[in-house]
Amino acid sequence: MICTMNDALYSTELVVRTSVAAGVFALMALWEWLAPRRPRTAPRAARWPSNLGLVALNTVLLRLLMPTSLVAFASLLEAGGWGLLGLMALPMWLEFLVALVLLDLLIYGQHVLFHRVPWLWRLHRMHHADTDIDVTNGLRFHPLEIVLSMGIKLIAVAVLGAPAMAVLAFEVILNALAVFNHANARLPDGLDRALRPWVVTPDMHRIHHSWLPAEHHRNFGFNLSVWDRWFGTYVAEPSQGQLGMTIGLRDFREPEWRRIDRLLMQPWASPTARPPAPPA
Repeated sequence: MICTMNDALYSTELVVRTSVAAGVFALMALWEWLAPRRPRTAPRAARWPSNLGLVALNTVLLRLLMPTSLVAFASLLEAGGWGLLGLMALPMWLEFLVALVLLDLLIYGQHVLFHRVPWLWRLHRMHHADTDIDVTNGLRFHPLEIVLSMGIKLIAVAVLGAPAMAVLAFEVILNALAVFNHANARLPDGLDRALRPWVVTPDMHRIHHSWLPAEHHRNFGFNLSVWDRWFGTYVAEPSQGQLGMTIGLRDFREPEWRRIDRLLMQPWASPTARPPAPPA
């Protein structure tokens, strides 16, 4: 019966997440085609097959490795009253909001960790090595990073006792905003100013993909923008401007590094590569 429930929850989660992600992806892809923020350095055909191929590979890998989904796991814990939130007897709406905010803080902290720890940076740098940034970059992660990230989220959900609906909402929002804030879309200045105090905008996050260490070691947020401001990792504008800054890393700029087999082997390439120095 548990397996049947897990399968049903996994199917529901997959349908909801895929539908929203596909809709946001299509909208932002259209937006960046109609109103691009920056000129491309490489055609989509040279980058998208590998970037999207990683998405398919990561999806299959997680399904094979995990006997349950994150939402189904949260549902099982919720039914048993596990976790800190379950002990606090908060109203359902407040428990939902607290879980969303704390999970977002977790993702911010995880992102910082993957920049600070050398062997984690080796996994994460594949996300930064793309020489262009667009809707596909928000989904481009090494499979080992995806597995580690899922393990961290499982532990966090267990400790918090986050409600299953909050976990589902968080995953949907995270995927959607990752596509949004990686898009090569030109937002009107007024819209960017209105959104940036609350959520991470494309112009804000694009700085995180600058090849300058002082910039790609900033603006770690994916959803809420407040964490970077509160923890001193926020920078408002790139030193060379949105159009002048170079995207990617100083390494892995050759065209062959766009191939999916090279991307998968990138953590073991260039043994002398180190994470960027923390900002002063």
